Amino acid sequence: MQSDRPNPAFYPLLAALIFMAVGPIVLMLANSFKLDVDIISGTSGLFFLPTIQNYETALCDVLWYEPEHLDFCQFKFGGAFINSIIIALVSTALTLVLGCMAAYALVRFRFMGRDAASFTTLMVRMVPPAVLLVPVFGLWNNDFCIGKRTWLGELIRDSFGGRGDVCLEGTHSGIILIYVAMNLPFVIWILQSFIVQVPRSLEEAARVDGAGPFQVFFQIVLPLIKPGLAAAAIFTFRIAWNEYLLASALSDRDTKTVPILIVNNVSEFNIEWGVIMATGMLLAIPPIIFTLFASRQIITGMTAGAVKG
Repeated sequence: MQSDRPNPAFYPLLAALIFMAVGPIVLMLANSFKLDVDIISGTSGLFFLPTIQNYETALCDVLWYEPEHLDFCQFKFGGAFINSIIIALVSTALTLVLGCMAAYALVRFRFMGRDAASFTTLMVRMVPPAVLLVPVFGLWNNDFCIGKRTWLGELIRDSFGGRGDVCLEGTHSGIILIYVAMNLPFVIWILQSFIVQVPRSLEEAARVDGAGPFQVFFQIVLPLIKPGLAAAAIFTFRIAWNEYLLASALSDRDTKTVPILIVNNVSEFNIEWGVIMATGMLLAIPPIIFTLFASRQIITGMTAGAVKG
């Protein structure tokens, strides 16, 4: 008779995996409440006198009071946080809208080059973002610009100021377009597997009842692929939220995101480890909240068809 007891090595392995996953987070959280002297010395461990100076330094531009230990607020976390939220949410929404429509067309419609288009989306996703850095930087600075001598350029000059041409480089729109193009192949690829599982009979029944193409798509297909949309949204948001390389090349002082702010706080002669740890903890909050919210949609979609026996 085969025993149901797990292997003795199961629990040590599980404990090691939990330690590897949770350990860095606990260490970063603990260091975020330490002074740089305590972090560098490494003697305090988990027993230390906590302080909120690092969080005050990181949030100095949004606090309603002036921290006593700061003479000047150099760490503009509030503006970078808003930029990250705008770029991540808008790029995620646009990617899901375009991706689900493209995935539906690739699965349901028959046209010349359908298989090639589906395979190309997967191949494009394999291209490293670093390969796109130089060409995108050149295009965004030269080709996709509104000349200052055109009527639209003059209107923008008179309304918002500035002296040069209006280009996508240094704007929220430029970064959002890049993130949409970067994440769209992955969203199309992952949503195709969910749309394939939707029975064609449901769509045909809706058409017999008089539903149009858009009604079939939005009222029949989308509710059934809600878990796929939630999963794609989680991955897309996390990639857009944490991306640094392309954003560092395309953003300027007014559109820089939180990852850029953290890296810019590191210099050759001064590294504020406590502030970096505190900012890292603040940086992790929105993806966690977004993941928890989207995970609820996954569970709701998976249990929507369950029936009582």
